[in-house]
Amino acid sequence: MADSAFLRAVLHRGTDAETSLPSLAEIGLNHFAPYLINRIAASWNGNLMEELRRHDLTTPQMRALAVLSINSGLTINELSVLTVTEQSTMSRTLDNLEERNLVRRRQRSSDMRVREVEITATGRDVFSAFWPAMFERYGNMFRDIDEEEFGRFVATLHKVLRNIRLGGKATAE
Repeated sequence: MADSAFLRAVLHRGTDAETSLPSLAEIGLNHFAPYLINRIAASWNGNLMEELRRHDLTTPQMRALAVLSINSGLTINELSVLTVTEQSTMSRTLDNLEERNLVRRRQRSSDMRVREVEITATGRDVFSAFWPAMFERYGNMFRDIDEEEFGRFVATLHKVLRNIRLGGKATAE
């Protein structure tokens, strides 16, 4: 089924007394975006596992170091959101990274009740050693995808994230 026909026939069809919700079988797993996103994420994480082991890192640790390499000084809550990791898992992850001197926690100068997490020089070195393997896999993931297609894909992902955050509320766009 062509993409626009799929959207009209299944995803955007109305639901009233004359129509019903489409079944998952009608949509199909190959058109069910949450399924595809989970498969991509699981494959990405699985492909990185060997390299993570070589650097004595777990997936949450790698995510924390990656985010902190860009934006150091985040709270545990902020870091949990950006790494897509449960807060309790992030706390344990940070305990381990702190024991290894890859991150440090400090009180925020403007509010002593808030603790920020910073990446250390050692943490930056560990992430820098891991980054080439991560970047190579990133490039492989988008092999044969041109710049325009990649731009549309990323723009669509941002729209999906926005829609999820809005939780079904309409926007004025």
